[in-house]
Amino acid sequence: MSTILFTVFTKPYRSEIPDLARHIAGFGFDGVELPVRPGYPVRPENAETELPRAVKTFADFGLRIESIAGPTDERTIATCGAAGVPVIRICVSIRPDETYDEGVARLRREFDDALPHLERYGVTLGIQNHYGRDICHAMGLRHLLEPYDPTLVAAVWDAAHNALQGEEPELALDIVWPRLRMVNLKNAFWQRTNGPEAEVARWRPYWTSGRHGLASWPRVAASLRSREYSGVVCLTAEYDDGDRLDTLLAEDIAFARSLFHR
Repeated sequence: MSTILFTVFTKPYRSEIPDLARHIAGFGFDGVELPVRPGYPVRPENAETELPRAVKTFADFGLRIESIAGPTDERTIATCGAAGVPVIRICVSIRPDETYDEGVARLRREFDDALPHLERYGVTLGIQNHYGRDICHAMGLRHLLEPYDPTLVAAVWDAAHNALQGEEPELALDIVWPRLRMVNLKNAFWQRTNGPEAEVARWRPYWTSGRHGLASWPRVAASLRSREYSGVVCLTAEYDDGDRLDTLLAEDIAFARSLFHR
């Protein structure tokens, strides 16, 4: 029987850790993905002391820190290992001055440098697809990660970015399945930013709730259920209508649980 752990990326919230843990506990999540970034309570320079404290504080509210979004240096990897945080999630880009193959070669060199630390401290580096010049779709993730043991370097498949790039979710999950560590659920659609009189159309993603974007959460959930997926499903709480953040997040976790618990 599969076990799904629902987490939320707390990037939209900049509260101190006790207030944040208390707030998130009210939504019915199992845990969080915590940003370890400048401007947040846990930052790269204080993570050695503050990440273990955050783990304990969240645990007091029945929540686990299942992943962080932060640096991938040895110090941070060691801190995650000691604190029991299993995954560091990152997105990776092909630079404007690189070809695709050059970018993949550079990224693999960076992963190779991290491998001894990941193995030593028992942490997984999770690579997420992202629209644009990032590694943006499932086949890109599979190709990039082919040389690696998925216990050390694995795929974090994002349904919304996948849909923005036009991939069918069932096929995308087929492609990344052997290397899949986490699933991100959010949603978006392409919104035109200029009028029909413009010489060339311009578009941007509009980040919306789980029911209303290009990514079919019901299809994603059905595909994962059919594979008996066990692991983390992270709602990344990204909404253009930021004033309704709490309302939309509450609706989305209820929707997600209804899809996986049928």
